Amino acid sequence: MFVFAASRLRRSIRHAGGTLGLRRPPSAGMRPVRFPSPAGQVARRLALALLLALAAQPAGMVMMPALRDMAAAMTVESMEVATRTGVVVLEVELAETDAERTTGLMYRKSLPDHHGMLFDFKVDQPIYMWMKNTYIPLDMLFIRSDGTISRIAAMTTPLSTETISSGEPVRAVVEIAGGAAKKLGIAPGDKVAHRIFQAK
Repeated sequence: MFVFAASRLRRSIRHAGGTLGLRRPPSAGMRPVRFPSPAGQVARRLALALLLALAAQPAGMVMMPALRDMAAAMTVESMEVATRTGVVVLEVELAETDAERTTGLMYRKSLPDHHGMLFDFKVDQPIYMWMKNTYIPLDMLFIRSDGTISRIAAMTTPLSTETISSGEPVRAVVEIAGGAAKKLGIAPGDKVAHRIFQAK
């Protein structure tokens, strides 16, 4: 899409007489400057503005339709968290494949407090997360295979590539909106009920 748009703009600039630079007449030793026509100047400014805007967009933005399709295909299930003040129900998308886990919540612009994404790593292992291409702060709940929340990384920094460690082997990670854990009363030691966790 970018290449197509750029080529169209180049053609429109040429057709508007917007050539800027030096041209050597066949029989002259001097090199007069040929200034662009008013139409060419306008076309050039429009082209430059569009190209700068496109260049400023994250590369992943061209993937938005594919990401929307992936999100739409993901399974959504309820998950309960037993807190000190009561049971909190979250609606979570299940990131079960490598592609889903790699993409996660990238490029999302918002996330309701009772929604999130559950990353199932199948077995307990050290987990390292990051916030690359993630535009909103998140709370990351690191959960052991028995459903106990081992730690919470709260209000992670959008777009950061610093790794966020589980601190110990865990089975899964649940990402919810930044600040939602505190708002909902979710804390380390709380118990999560979902089919992937072994009840003990």
